[in-house]
Amino acid sequence: MLEIAGVTFRSRLMVGTGKYRTNKEMVEAIAASGAEVVTVAVRRVNLDRNAEEGILHHLSPERFFLLSNTAGCYSADEAIRYARLGREAGFNDFVKLEVIGDQATLLPDTAGLLEATKVLAKEGFKVLAYTNDDLITALRLEEAGAVAVMPLASPIGSGLGLLNPYFIRTIKSRLTVPVIVDAGVGTASDACLVMEQGVDGILMNTALAEATDPVGMSHAMRLAVDAGRAAYLAGRMPRREVAIPSSPVTGMLD
Repeated sequence: MLEIAGVTFRSRLMVGTGKYRTNKEMVEAIAASGAEVVTVAVRRVNLDRNAEEGILHHLSPERFFLLSNTAGCYSADEAIRYARLGREAGFNDFVKLEVIGDQATLLPDTAGLLEATKVLAKEGFKVLAYTNDDLITALRLEEAGAVAVMPLASPIGSGLGLLNPYFIRTIKSRLTVPVIVDAGVGTASDACLVMEQGVDGILMNTALAEATDPVGMSHAMRLAVDAGRAAYLAGRMPRREVAIPSSPVTGMLD
């Protein structure tokens, strides 16, 4: 079970809603993933739940935990404004906070992110902060009031997988709030490796939406997240630079 700011979820997989070919495909893929937390970009969607062509018309808040996010915001002020807009439009107090610092790489502006986190936390928002894989930034975000920290595996939409396992493990070992890896996974093996680092969960979008078969990939990711978590809890064998026989070396027949 995953717990964030007192709310418990069965699934450790969170998914986004962008880039799908159709709303029907999106709904089927989300269902196949088993995810409960579904992110919605406040700036990029029609907030009218009655509009059939809009994403929100197809996502029941009774079935899914809809998490607003500030994707596409390039300043703290902009992110704060869209977080407030999301809450006014009927979203809950949870927000996935993004403040982008570079258009080419979509890497976060950590200074702006910290500023926005402090403001929104004081206003009662439960901030899940998308950040880089830097330990110091992660610690500062926790101090600023973030209820979860979301370091990237690799740049958004890149599909490069987990580039710095050591940094992710270090962040997880030092923070007391949940660590949810966000962005960069491309396939099920990437998700499994991320979860083997001991993190609390993972969020993905492009890996599902741009797969040849989004529904099939969503199912695969569901299994991978469960497998990675189970492997972490089981504890892997030590890595060695020498071979050790796997069968007994005593009592052998001459």
